[in-house]
Amino acid sequence: MDTDWTIGYVIGGVVVLAVVVLVTAILVLAKQIGDEEPKINAALEGAVRNTAPLAALRATIEHATIIIAGLQRGRARLGG
Repeated sequence: MDTDWTIGYVIGGVVVLAVVVLVTAILVLAKQIGDEEPKINAALEGAVRNTAPLAALRATIEHATIIIAGLQRGRARLGG
């Protein structure tokens, strides 16, 4: 009977140890990710700055379309 209790305690201790190791590993990884946050945030802010001019792309396309239409009308009037 004492052997059963000993085996139970050993298995319980191994399970508790495994949980502690896994939780510790998760916390270490979370800390490393947290330490990278300023770099990630700076990169995302840079992406926002670098892509902001794309908002004006639609207006540029509309103006270019108007200019092309005018050039086509001029060409047609000149017989081209």
